[in-house]
Amino acid sequence: MTESEPVLQTANLTKTFGEIDAVQELDLTVRQGEIYGFLGPNGAGKTTTIHMILSLVRPTSGQIWLFGDEVDPAASTPRERIGVLPGHGGLYDNLTAREHLEFVARIKQVDVNPEHFCERVGLASAIDQQAGGFSTGMRQRLKLAMALVGDPELLMLDEPTRGLDPNGARQIRQLIEAENEQGTTIFFSSHILGQVEQACDRVGILESGSLVAEDTISELRTQLSEPNTLQVTFETPLNGACSHVDTWDGVVSSDVDGNTVELVLEERCVTNEVLAELCTTAEPSVQSVSTEGQSLEDLFAAYTETEVEA
Repeated sequence: MTESEPVLQTANLTKTFGEIDAVQELDLTVRQGEIYGFLGPNGAGKTTTIHMILSLVRPTSGQIWLFGDEVDPAASTPRERIGVLPGHGGLYDNLTAREHLEFVARIKQVDVNPEHFCERVGLASAIDQQAGGFSTGMRQRLKLAMALVGDPELLMLDEPTRGLDPNGARQIRQLIEAENEQGTTIFFSSHILGQVEQACDRVGILESGSLVAEDTISELRTQLSEPNTLQVTFETPLNGACSHVDTWDGVVSSDVDGNTVELVLEERCVTNEVLAELCTTAEPSVQSVSTEGQSLEDLFAAYTETEVEA
């Protein structure tokens, strides 16, 4: 496998349960070394997709490639190269953190230093405690530590921040980013977008089993061509200099307040043209300029018509 080849790729991947199309002709590509956010509402087909990639569910049709090799639906995936954090379950209440890590090491047939992995995820002081007494955050940390056993090339994380408070979710995100900085490719699903925007290199948005968008967040904004806000503050009051700015091409609306004008533009691409015309029309010198595009939450709602959680 070369650096240019995707770590994970699917083509026309489909899974049907009776008359229900859980996943429909899914084409996605995860590049080596990136953090890929697999986003969608609950029930969109994210977990089913992950299960097909891991050979836990057999596809109805379509193809999957891992590390450049096509996956045989009748065989198992190369799990020694993949770390998995499941969305539900995965822990035994009567086993300690140490015993969980040793259990995973036996399955992967690798050596493990439980102290090292617990230290990496902030569970060093709880290494010999049973998982049944762990908080939700501790359980997610332990599942992440288990996914890291064997130093996999690809981490597949199904809703890794599920059930966590904002602080716990941020800590998990920081752990994910730290692993990515070491060269690990990250693929994680989520329907909670607050932590995703800063971490992801690219996102794929799943809706009713279909991939409705896949790109960087900035490119998704451009593709939608949604309104963009431009705010310009001048050194002195405008005194009516911009009273007719909302009649300009590309300007949806305007609001002038003292020495500040705020414009809603039709598209991001007209920002420079409007700014140049504004500076020519208004005599005062420009003090500051700021723009505001759509957040990932806005994009998600636009592509799926779904309310989202921050």
